[in-house]
Amino acid sequence: MNNPFVNFVSFVDKKAFRTSTYLDRETAKIDKLVEKVEVAIARLQEYRTALITAAVTGKIRVHEPHERHEHE
Repeated sequence: MNNPFVNFVSFVDKKAFRTSTYLDRETAKIDKLVEKVEVAIARLQEYRTALITAAVTGKIRVHEPHERHEHE
């Protein structure tokens, strides 16, 4: 016996499974990107700290750029 309700429920279950699988896959991609961004932020913070330390200790020369005059 072919029950239309059972067929409909089966269709909805398959659609829900495909949607769930898609969302899981896309969420995993986003999670990987977030992890990469967090690593990049940590590296940039380390670089910033090292740069400030080098400037304060005189290991690198830091000066203010000269101002441009309207005539130039």
